Amino acid sequence: MLVFYCFYENRGRIFKFCLLVDLRIKIKEITDEVLKNMMKRLFFGIAAFGLFLTGCASNQNDNISRLSLIQKRDELICGVSGKIPGFSFIEGDGSYKGLDVDICKAFAAAIIGDSEKIQFRPLTAAERFLAIKTGDIDLLSRNTTLTLSRDSFGGNGLTFAPVVFHDGQGLMVKKNSGIESIQDLANKSICVGSGTTTEQNINDTFESLSLPYVPIKYQDLNQVVAGYLQGRCQAMTSDRSQLAAARSGFKNAKDHIILDDVLSKEPLAPASDGSEQKLADAMRWTVFALIAAEEQGITQSNIADKVQLAKNNPQLKSLRRFLGVDGGLGEKIGLRNDFVVNVIKATGNYGEIYDRNLGIDSDVPIPRGLNEIYSKGGLHISPPFN
Repeated sequence: MLVFYCFYENRGRIFKFCLLVDLRIKIKEITDEVLKNMMKRLFFGIAAFGLFLTGCASNQNDNISRLSLIQKRDELICGVSGKIPGFSFIEGDGSYKGLDVDICKAFAAAIIGDSEKIQFRPLTAAERFLAIKTGDIDLLSRNTTLTLSRDSFGGNGLTFAPVVFHDGQGLMVKKNSGIESIQDLANKSICVGSGTTTEQNINDTFESLSLPYVPIKYQDLNQVVAGYLQGRCQAMTSDRSQLAAARSGFKNAKDHIILDDVLSKEPLAPASDGSEQKLADAMRWTVFALIAAEEQGITQSNIADKVQLAKNNPQLKSLRRFLGVDGGLGEKIGLRNDFVVNVIKATGNYGEIYDRNLGIDSDVPIPRGLNEIYSKGGLHISPPFN
């Protein structure tokens, strides 16, 4: 007699697996050896099926977009630095604060509808891209420069959102060092982060000027700062914003100066896996929403009034589309139609985020300069929400 023993597994789908067992073997014929062989076959059959189920489950998860996975999980996992004041820094109470942190909160508000449903993962420069590719994080908001090699299939395979901070690489030295320009750093030692565009830029710059120098390499900015303060190098290099942030925490901040030399342009932007188009769309238009809100004077304090204004005035078609009253724009990128409202309620517009973290009254005051919106002479501009 042939008997089917069937197993069921539910991992999003119902899988059915049946073992065909031949019971025609007479009981008296089942010797220890026969029994052993039967059990061995059964064991390997179940083991193979387990691998089959794992593969099916894995394939099923692979077929779910990262955007849907975040929404299903009801939590965003965001990679940050956690060590850069003004951008992402862990406060004494364990909370995260900074421009990059607020950008993460804006993404959570847009994708999930709640800016507090977020898990921050501190990452070094060396860890950040691998964390994206392995799926350990959903997206990266960590002072990362947008470059061709990173934003391409043949490179790191990432997709970058719009730039959230326009920066440039600089050099910091002790005020009493006598160093006034990059030319004075010939044959001097410079502390630099390893495996970063910062390292590449300093090499390119000194080589182009035919200036020899000694690089002292470290894994992250904290180590670079420590090496500099301990006198292991005569200068340190990083993005000028990071130099200002680091200096703000020095005991004698006025004893250190940032040279006027700007070695590069550093457009810093959030990034995600290049294969996740839906998530990239959501991130892109969330950043544009922050900029567009500032362009239109929509703030955290007046967003409720703006929504009511849009609802009461059918002729304000552009405002109604932007705030999700009609037009269905959010649905086109996998979000709620009123995702912009959730974002502005949570973080305010781009200008509010900047002022809160890098404004004149912040711990790390950095003039907006190129980070103004286009109507004020800056580089930030949003495409139309049509």
